[in-house]
Amino acid sequence: MKKMIFSFLFLTFTTVGVIAQGTAPQPPVNPNAPEISFDKTVHDYGTIFQAGDGTCEFKFTNTGKEPLILSRPQSSCGCTVPTWPQEPVLPGKSDVIKVTYNTNNIGPINKTVTVTSNAKTSRVVLQIKGTVVAKPATTEPVKPTDQGATPVSK
Repeated sequence: MKKMIFSFLFLTFTTVGVIAQGTAPQPPVNPNAPEISFDKTVHDYGTIFQAGDGTCEFKFTNTGKEPLILSRPQSSCGCTVPTWPQEPVLPGKSDVIKVTYNTNNIGPINKTVTVTSNAKTSRVVLQIKGTVVAKPATTEPVKPTDQGATPVSK
């Protein structure tokens, strides 16, 4: 009898807990909230040389009606460093998020930067991709030395 009562109570509490999880009200959406619109969300470096310039820019515009405030963008690893505007971006204005990738390691690039803001779409994921290859060996012309020449003094 005790087992039946405990089973019934357990089932009742579990059911109530599951139902309570799904009934939380959603916060209202601000119709005047800022909106962030990027020119592109993917930058393809193509093939770049090791220790080359791994900098790119993602231009965005605040198409909303209130100032846009960016939080600290998060990169997927320490080899990708984002730089973003610290001041609010006013409605109708544009700015850039600069992303610098460390090109010291050879191989494929597939990294992301997650931008969090107060916009209607609060998170946007930017992607960089490409391939880093070794620099080709350069052969510098060698100046022939004339071993039979006598130095001229002035």
